[in-house]
Amino acid sequence: MVQGTTSDAGKSTLVAGLCRVLARRGVRVAPFKPQNMALNAAVTTDGGEIGRAQALQAAACHIAPHSDMNPVLLKPTTDVGAQVIVQGRVLGNYAAQAYHALKPALREAVLESWQRLGAQYDAVIVEGAGSPAEINLREGDIANMGFAEAADCPVIIVADIDRGGVFAHLVGTLDLLAPSEQARVIGFVINRFRGDIALLQPGLDWLEQRTGRPVLGVLPYLQGLTLDAEDALPAATAAAEGAFRVVVPALPRISNHTDFDALRLTPGVALEFVPAGRALPPADLIILPGSKNTRADLAWLRERGWDAAIRRHLRYGGKVLGVCGGFQMLGEAVCDPRGVEGAPGDTKGLGLLSMRTELCAKKQLRRVAGRLTLGGECLTGYEIHAGESSGTALGRPLCSLDDGRADGAISADNCVAGTYVHGVFDQPEACRALLAWAGLICAETPAMDVLRETALDRLADAIEAHLDLARLDRMTGLGFSR
Repeated sequence: MVQGTTSDAGKSTLVAGLCRVLARRGVRVAPFKPQNMALNAAVTTDGGEIGRAQALQAAACHIAPHSDMNPVLLKPTTDVGAQVIVQGRVLGNYAAQAYHALKPALREAVLESWQRLGAQYDAVIVEGAGSPAEINLREGDIANMGFAEAADCPVIIVADIDRGGVFAHLVGTLDLLAPSEQARVIGFVINRFRGDIALLQPGLDWLEQRTGRPVLGVLPYLQGLTLDAEDALPAATAAAEGAFRVVVPALPRISNHTDFDALRLTPGVALEFVPAGRALPPADLIILPGSKNTRADLAWLRERGWDAAIRRHLRYGGKVLGVCGGFQMLGEAVCDPRGVEGAPGDTKGLGLLSMRTELCAKKQLRRVAGRLTLGGECLTGYEIHAGESSGTALGRPLCSLDDGRADGAISADNCVAGTYVHGVFDQPEACRALLAWAGLICAETPAMDVLRETALDRLADAIEAHLDLARLDRMTGLGFSR
């Protein structure tokens, strides 16, 4: 099990890399994360929903994602509540206090999924969540040491040296664990190091003497590593003069922002997530992203005057695209008679497409393939949504899916479009076609599956070069030395 001193310490990346290392050696390996809190999700082959990081880790293993790989997924809907998904299916919406009362039942589901994976694979690499040293969350823990104790699992702790304070993070985390939990820690990994390793060595020696645990390796800072983010928005980059500007409002409950990774990596495109407190900047294309709480995020847009900014953008010749929840916002209303997202009621949409959406308790989860109606370009992706849309706008669909359904809409003036398909930019020809619709003719767009594979191999190369895999194999017997 890989645990971290903090969120974003490198747990997901290290698990993915270790999985790829084992897969290279012919070990049948699978990833596992007992509990995840993330708004970036993926659809599994068994029709469930898991965190996107676990789908990436499954790809590192050369296997299809399954709901057992992330048996508890929390998707925040408010600051104090989340939708709880168990073994791929929605259990319900729970406030934070109520969720903790569920933990005994969730623990059973976690161990059941863990046992099923263990019966199918030679090795399972587990990822923790946040930090195991969160004192307020220790009781009933199923995400970190609580799981490790129940599964009798050895633990590696990873820390990010690029943040600073790496020795305090590691020593402090170990010190705050119970004695039985400390005994499970077999070593440390330091992540994102840049510089002369000789200057770090005295600190490594001190750490090993202070804790009695080995430093299993120091991983270098890998610039430009293209891997799906678990949740955090990518950092903004400066726009080159003359770049095609794509603006995405950073909604409070933005989901599946990995939809736009292909755009970020397209030469000549400058994509920016715009946070609260800023006006929407000039843009060629505005994309309304997915949302875990469409009605609340729609109200949030209005409070900031961004609805008027979007209409002004259209008056001056810009284009607007909505994906999933963003697509629903483009219609005349989002109706929630059953209180799926909170108090029952209707929220007025932006009125840019002639359609209405009704939120339903049953979530639609499917992997899809098809073609854009723009020019027949192939697309692949997935749907994760709780709404059903209807209206005349759907008579001009954006996508024609292989299962016979039409998806999305294009306005009569060709300036507004939307789709329920996540990942619609991931295929190069679909990305080029959508950019051409928005006003940019480009010859080069990335193939995300190729970039992902290249990044996973690069990550595994770094692990093989900088981790003591022979020692790790002696400690775990998982096959790292094959």
